[in-house]
Amino acid sequence: MTKQVSFRHVLLSGLATIAIGASVPARAEDTIKIGEINSYKSQPVFTDGYKKGMMLAIDQINAKGGVAGRKLELITRDDNANPGEAIRQAEDLVTREKVDILAGAFYAHIGTALTDYAKQKKRFMLITEALSDNIVWAVGNKYTFRLDSSTYMLVSSLVDEAVKLKKKRWALIYPNYEFGTSAASAFKRLMKEKQPDVEFVAEQAPPFNKIDAGSVIQALSDAKPEATFNALFGSDLAQFIREGNTRGYLGDQMPVFSIITGQPEYLEPLRDEIPKNWMVTGYPWYSIKTPAHQEFLTEYQKKYGKENLRFGSIIGYSTIKAIEAGVAASGGKTDSDSLVAAFEGLNFDTPDGKTSFRKIDHQATWGLYVGKLAVEDGKGVMVDYHYAPGDKLLPSDDEVRKLRPAD
Repeated sequence: MTKQVSFRHVLLSGLATIAIGASVPARAEDTIKIGEINSYKSQPVFTDGYKKGMMLAIDQINAKGGVAGRKLELITRDDNANPGEAIRQAEDLVTREKVDILAGAFYAHIGTALTDYAKQKKRFMLITEALSDNIVWAVGNKYTFRLDSSTYMLVSSLVDEAVKLKKKRWALIYPNYEFGTSAASAFKRLMKEKQPDVEFVAEQAPPFNKIDAGSVIQALSDAKPEATFNALFGSDLAQFIREGNTRGYLGDQMPVFSIITGQPEYLEPLRDEIPKNWMVTGYPWYSIKTPAHQEFLTEYQKKYGKENLRFGSIIGYSTIKAIEAGVAASGGKTDSDSLVAAFEGLNFDTPDGKTSFRKIDHQATWGLYVGKLAVEDGKGVMVDYHYAPGDKLLPSDDEVRKLRPAD
């Protein structure tokens, strides 16, 4: 009797083990899980298009059989615009969801926090939108890569145009957090290098999302600048423009150079308040006629209807295209060291053409559109723009070595 029970027990246990073993590995082997962390509630104007762009790319890739024979699966988490919450979500994605790849971050301080998490945990991390120069330089590390153009690149794309004006007295306005202070620092440094006699006669750095536009405009006006550099965005930007127009600071005689203002997320809400002739960086999706971008626009609107693209749309789409290329280059391996080796120097396709991740600092060579603002048919648009290749906007390797610690 004892032998019979033992045999039956062993047989049933073995069958159960086989059943479990047959189901779990199938799921693990057939799917590459991407854990994405972003400020979905705080920045819906960006993240709505961003998530749609990711899903479009995933659907296209999975329809072709996936990457290295494995389908892609996206799991998103909201960071509540809080670095601590972003870290908690990253840890949950890794330990509970068992994701293969981590990506995300909109705000600079959250991108910086996730960069440190990647270093401490030795986990591959693709920062997608956070623009802080720290991410690839001061706190850059072996495991972190960044897709979107950096703050330095954004500023660099405008400086040559600013120098052409030969204006000596400049004012600066930017939000008082890492993105803004980094942008202001880069602008002053690059302007000094190319126009040594430049003077910075006023700087205003209001708290993010808490600008007192009246006092800011008054302080700038009192300094009597000849030109202005701006890094405000969102509601701060709208208030700055309204107050600047009311008080006459932003008239035709005040040249303004402004990063990211030409992105649809920030341009469309301004409607007829668009400040004409500002020189900006942005995303003029409505008039980009390259075959790759036209195909992207067609497929996006086929899936989501005739809605406007956002800059988030192309960033989200290109995030997944970069991951597809990286996994393919790694031979289907998704451990962190294999992904790092694959992403260093990786070339991948985007709707704006070929892009690559530099080996020296893991910054993507994402290019920028630079042009002027105008109003057409009651809507703000970019006109007279040109495309600035990202690899032309970055400092030399020797300079990067001074800015970035050794891994």
